[in-house]
Amino acid sequence: MAKKKSKYLSGRRIDPRAIEGGETVADLVDETFLAYNAARLREACQLFAKKMLEPDVTVGLSITGALTPAGLGISALVPLMRAGFVDWVITTGANLYHDTHFGIGLSLHQGSTAISDVTLREEEVVRIYDIFFDYSVLLDTDAFFRRLIEGEEFQRPMSTAEFHNLCGKYVLERGRKLGIENKSFLAAAHEYGVPLYTSSPGDSSIGMNVAAKALQGNKLAFDPSADVNETAALVLAAKRGAIHGRGDKGKKHGGKSAVFILGGGSPKNFMLQTEPQIQEVLGIDERGHDYFLQVTDARPDTGGLSGATPGEAVSWGKVDPERLPDAVVCYVDSTVALPLITSYALARHEPRPLKRLYDRRGELMELLLSEYEKSERR
Repeated sequence: MAKKKSKYLSGRRIDPRAIEGGETVADLVDETFLAYNAARLREACQLFAKKMLEPDVTVGLSITGALTPAGLGISALVPLMRAGFVDWVITTGANLYHDTHFGIGLSLHQGSTAISDVTLREEEVVRIYDIFFDYSVLLDTDAFFRRLIEGEEFQRPMSTAEFHNLCGKYVLERGRKLGIENKSFLAAAHEYGVPLYTSSPGDSSIGMNVAAKALQGNKLAFDPSADVNETAALVLAAKRGAIHGRGDKGKKHGGKSAVFILGGGSPKNFMLQTEPQIQEVLGIDERGHDYFLQVTDARPDTGGLSGATPGEAVSWGKVDPERLPDAVVCYVDSTVALPLITSYALARHEPRPLKRLYDRRGELMELLLSEYEKSERR
């Protein structure tokens, strides 16, 4: 009698084709990334392209780590936004500050970690690991932001999304005058209507310059409560179908929310806390994000948020427990994973219509307020 085959042997047989050198990135991922962290990266690519980019899904991206000075704003983030694959973003202010160097025509260079930092200091060269740039790049970018925030339209409290949208407008204009196209993540977000939030606006050179101008009486101030409520409104609207159902004679369909997390830190928490804000604090009936994709080098056993698993997020109400099969964590450097995921998605999925959520913040806040008015937590 033949032995019954175990159900645990139903997975794809490991028998890849030989690599010949002519493979596309997408084919290489699908055919040869079969085990260990390569398999998790394949699962991440497939989750993003096959499920997170469906028409009824709203994709939020959180970013930590110095990705824009490494050129990933230009190579990956701008193409993702242009294709409609990222609908809203939370990032560190540092990523937006260093992104601006490219947008206003300043240069960063490949370097070496072997060079003495004392020597670099004497040469007025600033180092981000193996990225070098002249100290004047910082001074020129500081001057650019100081000039911006002196403008009349900046003289009020505002959400960080409003601030970044205004800044993006001027970075886009400067780039066009210089003949620079598609070099700035900040400018692209303005152009494509993608709201950009910063969870810790004072924790960057942009915030430092805002603080300096405040000493001179500048009235610009960031409103963290607006950020918390606007991001919660984006997620609630996504789950209620109020985003993708627009234009269908007022009819709303159920939708889904996806989180794409590069690194961890404060931006990761700020993105995931949208669901506890909706459920725990506002008392609105909700179950959590539907899709969870994280690229990280942080371990879960230290207890830090950066390494916290999607399973742990379920206990907080951040992730829908029924959607855990649609959660992938890749223990890979973001500078390796992001270009591969971007290339895979652009190869395997057609561009999506832009949601332009920045322009719809007022409408989405009205939905949040209408549901909060029914809550017993008021």
